[in-house]
Amino acid sequence: MYKNINIFTDGSCIYNPGPGGCAAILQYHKYEKILTKSFFLTTNNRMELMASIIALESLKENCNIYIFTDSKYLKKGITIWLQNWKKCNWLRNNKKKVKNIDLWKRLELLLSNHNIYWKWIKSHSYNKMNNKCDKLARISAKNPLNEDFGYIKK
Repeated sequence: MYKNINIFTDGSCIYNPGPGGCAAILQYHKYEKILTKSFFLTTNNRMELMASIIALESLKENCNIYIFTDSKYLKKGITIWLQNWKKCNWLRNNKKKVKNIDLWKRLELLLSNHNIYWKWIKSHSYNKMNNKCDKLARISAKNPLNEDFGYIKK
C-alpha cells in the first residue's frame, strides 16, 4: 500500500541568472519535512525543477504523491512537453536544444518510482504552504553559503 504524500515546491533566483535557492515541504499525516538547497549561479527555472528533485530524492519508498507547484514551466514540461522533447532528441519546435536537459532527465528517472499527480497553484496567492515554500526558497537564494537543511516537524 502506497503512502499518500503532499509535496509543495518553489524555486527562487536573485537576478536571473544569479544566486538561487529551492524549497520543498513534504507532508505525511501530521508530519512535515522541509528541504532547501542553495546555489551560487543558477536560474529560476532550474530552481523550480530542483525543488521537485530534492523532494522526490528524499523519499525512501514508492508513494502516491501530489506535487503542488506555482511553475507552469515545471508542470507543463513534465506533463506535456517531456515526451515530445524525447521523441525529437531534446529539441524544441524551433530546433533549439531544450534548456535544463540534465534536470529534466534526473526528474524523469524519479517519476517511475511513484504515482505522481501534478497540481498547479497560483503563486503569491492565499495558499499557505506555497507562500511558506516561496519564503524558504528566497531565504536559500539569499544565503548560498549556508548549509542546506532538512528537518521534520510534528
